[in-house]
Amino acid sequence: MTAETSFDFEIPARPEYLSLVRSLAVEAAETDTALSRERVEDFKIAVSEATTNAIEAHARACLDESIRIRCTITDDRLEFHIIDRGFGFYPDQIQVLPEPDDPSRLNFERGLGIYLMRVLSDDLEIHSGPHGTEVSLAIRLSSNNSSA
Repeated sequence: MTAETSFDFEIPARPEYLSLVRSLAVEAAETDTALSRERVEDFKIAVSEATTNAIEAHARACLDESIRIRCTITDDRLEFHIIDRGFGFYPDQIQVLPEPDDPSRLNFERGLGIYLMRVLSDDLEIHSGPHGTEVSLAIRLSSNNSSA
């Protein structure tokens, strides 16, 4: 049987709350003492990117609502779900940019968020529609963590 701990919280859709979310991601990841510091930092960046996108989505939609975040920790997995109420987007229609190590990538100021979420977490799911987006990020914990 898998033990599960879950908590929900909300943050105002303002950049000054990113440090709180980053701290919570680190604290949650550090419940698994076998994770390397690098792996914890990677996950913190992935969660931060998703939260930044949610904050920006609320700004574009002129929303003063909070962003909802759910953290779930099981014996073998840590998940963060970041939920906004922005206009949504179609992940499969995102402009394909040059790889990060391609010199032509310097011509683009933005666009690494989803790429970073994908490479810095073990699982990424994005569900988006006209009433908001939910980004789900997860990393494997304990002996199931092959990326440590």
